[in-house]
Amino acid sequence: MKSDFLIALTQLAAERHLPREQVLGAIEVALASAFKKDNPASGQNISVTLNPNTGDVSVFALKTVVETVEDADKEITVADAQFIKKGAVLGDEVAAAEPLPHNASRIAAQTAKQVVLQRLREAERDLLYQEFQQHEGDIVSGVIETAEPGRTITLDLGRAQAVLPYEEQAPNERYRKGQRTKVYLVSVRSTPKGPEILVSRSHKNMLKRLFEIEVPEVYNGVVEIQAIAREAGFRSKVAVSATQPGIDPVGSCIGIRGNRIQSIVNELQGEKIDIVSWDEEPRAFITNALSPSEPVHVELLESEQTAIVVVPDRQLSLAIGKEGQNTRLAARLTGWRLDIKGTTEWEEIQEEIAAAGGAVAAADEEATEETEAVAEVVEEAIAIVEEVEAAVEDADVEEPVTAEAEPVEAVTEEAPEAAEEIDEDSILEALIRAEDEQAAVETASSEGLSVEDLDSFTIDDVELSDEVDEEDEEDLGDLADMDDLPVLTPDAGKIRFAEDIVEEFRGGARGGRRRRGGGGARGGGARSGGGR
Repeated sequence: MKSDFLIALTQLAAERHLPREQVLGAIEVALASAFKKDNPASGQNISVTLNPNTGDVSVFALKTVVETVEDADKEITVADAQFIKKGAVLGDEVAAAEPLPHNASRIAAQTAKQVVLQRLREAERDLLYQEFQQHEGDIVSGVIETAEPGRTITLDLGRAQAVLPYEEQAPNERYRKGQRTKVYLVSVRSTPKGPEILVSRSHKNMLKRLFEIEVPEVYNGVVEIQAIAREAGFRSKVAVSATQPGIDPVGSCIGIRGNRIQSIVNELQGEKIDIVSWDEEPRAFITNALSPSEPVHVELLESEQTAIVVVPDRQLSLAIGKEGQNTRLAARLTGWRLDIKGTTEWEEIQEEIAAAGGAVAAADEEATEETEAVAEVVEEAIAIVEEVEAAVEDADVEEPVTAEAEPVEAVTEEAPEAAEEIDEDSILEALIRAEDEQAAVETASSEGLSVEDLDSFTIDDVELSDEVDEEDEEDLGDLADMDDLPVLTPDAGKIRFAEDIVEEFRGGARGGRRRRGGGGARGGGARSGGGR
């Protein structure tokens, strides 16, 4: 009897892949439940201890130590508690032995069975979860149970089932029921029905694990995989580096006659794999990543994280790849945006840049020269205007000013644009004023008058003659009545210049009067001019 129980316990633990102690604990919990079913009214906290060697069952009731016992099934005095457990104090719980029932009822036995099975299933789920959680991120092997195109595939991993979603399947692979395949364990999640295992065939880390399996240098850490860019089922790029001098990382991964890399390609059902050497310098790394093409120049734009790669024209399609696959994988591998250009296109771009730079430089130089020329013209115009103003101020000297008007015209002919830029209105006013004053000076000089004489000339200086010649009377007879003459009033808003006064003076002299010498003649002219 005792040996049979121990044999059964060992066999059950082996079938469930569980430790024997865990199975024994489940049986003890089941027996405690059965005892509670037999005595539901007692309400005692029952615990069971089972001896696996002898098969003896010990039943205990947990009781609380109190001073005064009110419920004998749940409480015990301090003295009795110290008899069971030395040093027991108020508030402690002690296990008091209870008599074992001779026969268990059918319901109690059924309850014990259900509890044992439930406990075993929970223990098994926990054990599976812990086991597969340790293998998370590794490659596991399984047999395909259900395989339908375009749908999720389930795999049998031995003690658990795994799920291969459609998104994690390689496009070029065909799966058949009963086929054994290697998958990458992505994640493990605990659920009430057991661990939920998610696997993948397109994950890039699957390629890394395959290299660790096939290449001992990668597994030992002599060769490190720095970066992986993969398009599952079509092509992948792997950047490797060596941690020890004298080791060829690319050759180690390829193997003798390509046997190592060929094993990985066969496992991935024909997927192409490019192994490139990793480099800390971005230009060298980008050049290696674009293998099998051979770039001749790489220009980095660090602000935009972009690299312009120049390749020979005959290798342009090779560098880009089918539908841009090679460039796309190289960009993902290096982390740079790649702009592939041919040699001819790059030379044209450089010529355009050089031409644009030359045009800009020429434009800047021309603009500088024009600015300097305009500045010189402006300075000359200002100097000429200053000379004219100085000449006008010096017009009261004895010598008549006759040749000073020509430079002003020359200024307007030589530098019209500069005059407009300075202030057209100001220059025109200055020129008109200079011409008027110069004309006045010329007229005064021709009549023997100076500017000072004209300024000091008044009506009081006129001496009227009492004698009137006959000719003067005839001339006066021809004149109309003074009342019929228009009344001259000062023009509002008009300025009377010196030349107007001189012209009036001339008109009076030409009217037929004889001018007297000295102040009389001068006064008669002024009188006649004033009469008109």
